[in-house]
Amino acid sequence: MNRNRTFPVLLFVLMATLLLLVIPAAQAKNSQNGGPTTVRFATFNASLNRANSGQLITDLSTPNNVQAQTVAEIIQRTRPEVLLINEFDYDANGEAASLFQSNYLSISQNGADPIVYPYFFQAPSNTGIPSGRDLNKNGVIGGPDDAFGFGFFPGQFGMVVYSQYPIDYDSARTFQLFLWKDMPEAMLPINPATNESWYDEGDLDVFRLSSKSHWDVPVKIGPKTIHFLVSHPTPPVFDGLEDRNGTRNNDEIRFWADYISPARSGYIYDDNGVTGGLRPGAMFVIAGDQNSDPYDGDSVPGSIQQLLDHPLINTSVTPDSAGAVEQSILQGGANNTHLSDPAFDTADFADNTPGNLRADYVLPRKQLRIGDAGVFWPLSDDPLFPLVGTFPFPSSDHRLVWVDLEFPWRK
Repeated sequence: MNRNRTFPVLLFVLMATLLLLVIPAAQAKNSQNGGPTTVRFATFNASLNRANSGQLITDLSTPNNVQAQTVAEIIQRTRPEVLLINEFDYDANGEAASLFQSNYLSISQNGADPIVYPYFFQAPSNTGIPSGRDLNKNGVIGGPDDAFGFGFFPGQFGMVVYSQYPIDYDSARTFQLFLWKDMPEAMLPINPATNESWYDEGDLDVFRLSSKSHWDVPVKIGPKTIHFLVSHPTPPVFDGLEDRNGTRNNDEIRFWADYISPARSGYIYDDNGVTGGLRPGAMFVIAGDQNSDPYDGDSVPGSIQQLLDHPLINTSVTPDSAGAVEQSILQGGANNTHLSDPAFDTADFADNTPGNLRADYVLPRKQLRIGDAGVFWPLSDDPLFPLVGTFPFPSSDHRLVWVDLEFPWRK
């Protein structure tokens, strides 16, 4: 397994020094006074994926890529301390992740303060890795739709975690290789024409559950370890009546619901062969573009409720924004018939179908108190609105979602 840990030593020292300068004053004061320390966790599907392998490295090798500048400014304006970026192409050496830090996050964008992450974590993604099977049943083996996760090259649409707090790399777990069939009572798709399994035995012997990967990234915050549980389930569309992507999306979401439940996690194994889920009592934050709205869109009904209704997950505060409400009204279309509160939307999708949805989540354990939460979606008259804009988007069709958690330790 490849784990990109920190940047070169000299750059690391520089960033660590800068980090001390950019910690919010209120946070530092709270810590010194023995009060709660607030830590901001965030997820952002930043659409920093490219059509060709290596293109993201090329785009980030100079500080002049306009989309990357815009994404970096959003991060600088919201200032998460622990951040998951979805749709960030993977490379084995972590070059793109390093370049995004040095050429974009470390440089002020339009007057915003630079932000420094001394730690980042990446591991391989299933996207673009050939399965050798005809998974879409079109009679041809090969191409992005027959890969273990949809992608034109290995690592496309990958992920990266950035952190201002130390990552316990030796204890990190990845679940790239976990087979879908090994999930008890898996929602495997059925071919409606034959009423038999869409995937044959040979398919299921190699088919991996995760369309990208599932990672348990332990972050050390003072004396505590917070397990940052991150993933990016497949969109529940781009298939047929068999709903093979919808059922996979459901079970990718279910994976974390089982992982945090000691009574249900015994079947899970990681890429090193270690079995079981999270130990009882462990603190966690689940984050990522789950591609599932509670009531609208095309996901299997109840998919995201596996997390939202979980007895261990804190949903007392739902991230929201005024900008999402405004755009729902302005764009109309499917938005006019949605059941979900538009204030909770996190993605700006096509107006006719599916409309704007809540797709991105940051979900802490119940014992972790939420101080505040939000979605970076400014109103159209806000000076920062051009960072998100409307189609064609200057940054991404998703919005950054953040949650502030309080950790009541004394310094």
